[in-house]
Amino acid sequence: MQTGDKKLPASEKLLVKRLTENAILPARASPGAAGYDISSNIRVSIAPYGKAIVSTGIAVTAPPGTYGRLAPRSGFTWNHHTSLEAGVCDRDYTGELKVVLFNHSDATVLIEAGMRIAQLILERVATPEVEEVTDLEPSARGAGGFGSTGST
Repeated sequence: MQTGDKKLPASEKLLVKRLTENAILPARASPGAAGYDISSNIRVSIAPYGKAIVSTGIAVTAPPGTYGRLAPRSGFTWNHHTSLEAGVCDRDYTGELKVVLFNHSDATVLIEAGMRIAQLILERVATPEVEEVTDLEPSARGAGGFGSTGST
């Protein structure tokens, strides 16, 4: 997390605290990767069509103006028939990052300690003041909902 020879201030870094000895620090798999790979720090079995909350052994603080979004790793998702849910990591949450995984197959999914199970993507956040209004600006779409802009 350095730019040239200058070190970034702590306010521009993803701060990570290991909560367990075997926790693996988040890391980008390539220079162009958007996310930081997140690893399990425990062994977990997820029953067919079941779900599990998987411990990572880390806590993080995102830089000011950002939050972390836990997202699936495409290879893990494809190979293990899983999906990841509940992925918002607010900047002021300082507890352990845990990953909610669902098994969509008829076979047990075995997660080993050290497996890369998710990725953490830092996103900018906007928190404008809420103002109640009587009308919204008109748009071409209007109140058209599901499917209103065309099929598939």
